[in-house]
Amino acid sequence: MSGLGGMKILFLVTILGLVVAGIWNAVPAVKTGVHAALDPSIGALMNWNLNIGFTIIVAVLTLITVILQKYMTDQEALKTIKEEQKIIQQEMKLCKDQPEKQMALSRKSMELQMKAMPITMRPVMYTTIPFILSFRWFADYFTPLKDIKLLHFFTASTGWIWAYIIVSIIMSLVFRKILKVH
Repeated sequence: MSGLGGMKILFLVTILGLVVAGIWNAVPAVKTGVHAALDPSIGALMNWNLNIGFTIIVAVLTLITVILQKYMTDQEALKTIKEEQKIIQQEMKLCKDQPEKQMALSRKSMELQMKAMPITMRPVMYTTIPFILSFRWFADYFTPLKDIKLLHFFTASTGWIWAYIIVSIIMSLVFRKILKVH
């Protein structure tokens, strides 16, 4: 996937994912199909032990994401871009009182970020719809659990998304370090 063509595809996949999320209740086959697949698997794991099951599921989803990032992106190009950005940041610190030079360095940094974006977005095309469907499933699962605590801090019915985000960030840092993902 390169440049604008890749970004158009990513945009279309994202729109398709949002359409799928939007028809969750309008087209019963979507919701029923996802529940038929996930209730006996991840639902059973969470019914066994909500906190451990949830943590395992988030860890597996995060691991899948990190593996896709590692093997579907050009890791060497990303490493080079990160190294160039570090150099630019160091140069920007050295020329704090030179606004023109800082502006030029800032532009160069932005160009590098724009160069990295299509590289890093490729795996998103493959995970958008499954993740949206799993999030809709999580919402259905947690909604009736009004006063139950998730991971001892979050109310399951409304705070599960924050629990997901925090556990996912932590797991992502660990997996990215282990798998050497840039």
